[in-house]
Amino acid sequence: MRTAVESPVEEARRLHERALALHGEGRTAAAEEPARQAFTVLAGQLDPDDPEIAGILITLGGLREQLGDLASAEGFYRSALRLLEGQGDEVLRLRVQALWMLANLRQAQGRYAAAERLYLRALAAAEMAFAPEDMEIAALLNGLGVLHKYQGRYDDAEPVYRRALAILEVALGPEHPDLASLYHNLGGLEHARGRAAEGEPWARRSVEIRERALGADHPMVAADKAALAAILDAQGRYEEAEALYAEALAVFEKVYGPEHYEIAVNFNNLAAIRQAQGDPGKAEDLYRRALAIKEKVLGKDHPDTALTVHNMATLLAGLGRAAEAESLYGRALVAFEAALGAEHPHTGICREGLEALRGGAELRETAAAFRFLSRPRRARPETK
Repeated sequence: MRTAVESPVEEARRLHERALALHGEGRTAAAEEPARQAFTVLAGQLDPDDPEIAGILITLGGLREQLGDLASAEGFYRSALRLLEGQGDEVLRLRVQALWMLANLRQAQGRYAAAERLYLRALAAAEMAFAPEDMEIAALLNGLGVLHKYQGRYDDAEPVYRRALAILEVALGPEHPDLASLYHNLGGLEHARGRAAEGEPWARRSVEIRERALGADHPMVAADKAALAAILDAQGRYEEAEALYAEALAVFEKVYGPEHYEIAVNFNNLAAIRQAQGDPGKAEDLYRRALAIKEKVLGKDHPDTALTVHNMATLLAGLGRAAEAESLYGRALVAFEAALGAEHPHTGICREGLEALRGGAELRETAAAFRFLSRPRRARPETK
């Protein structure tokens, strides 16, 4: 019996589904080729403003962003938004997704004010059009909570995280792997508040349910392990933390290659452990490796790059290399003030370190190295 010949549009849809499946398995690089093939076919078969093309553009943007190519990701998201402009309510969900992804990208670029405007715009549209328990609203709330955490607005982050968690618990149940991102983020929030022990149960729950669903070699599981490692590190449990960082690094290097953002974050955090353990030579090497990757991926003035610059300054100040440390503190402070403002905790810690160095005083504990710097997780990593 002969099977029906697949039409080009059906083939493109199958390729798009394949790309999403590969991404869901953690094989982000492998997902790009079928997504690009799907786009090429649909662009030749459908009207230029067909919303299905916008959906694939959003997918391509998400893949490029995950692979560290923020410039290409922005181009895909903007193309999707342009395509959807002026269309009716039937494409509202896609428009909200495109705004959400662009907001997340702005956050990754350190453009926090622009990110907040986009999140609030997307959330307002979603709350007008969708039911209060809609999954899209939960995803947007999670993203807004992530942003508030980066802004140092911890008391603003918690209620939006918890509202998102309540939606997902009702929709999916408390053990569903999609909730792992919120458990991860709530753990990170407690860590940022200086309450690492309170964040540990959230972080462990994230690792347990996501590893059960996706396996130990998935990059999202690796990110959860790195987050738990930072919480253990903050409690002085260095050996446990270092083992988890090593597991995470092995996965990230396999999936993303040697120059990805997540690898830089783990180098930074391993350096902080070495610094705490009294191994300054290894700490400096790891900080420099982290900094080289961040400067390449994020740019020299990004606030996340400044975190590692600050950490190196703290290390060098402790080694008596005052001139080098002062230069690095000054560089980090400029970046923090520009991106985060004068009142952000990172800005204050960096300013205190610089003032202590200039005053000839010993650095206090508040000027210690920053940890737990990996980006908090989205509630849903893929779009369709």
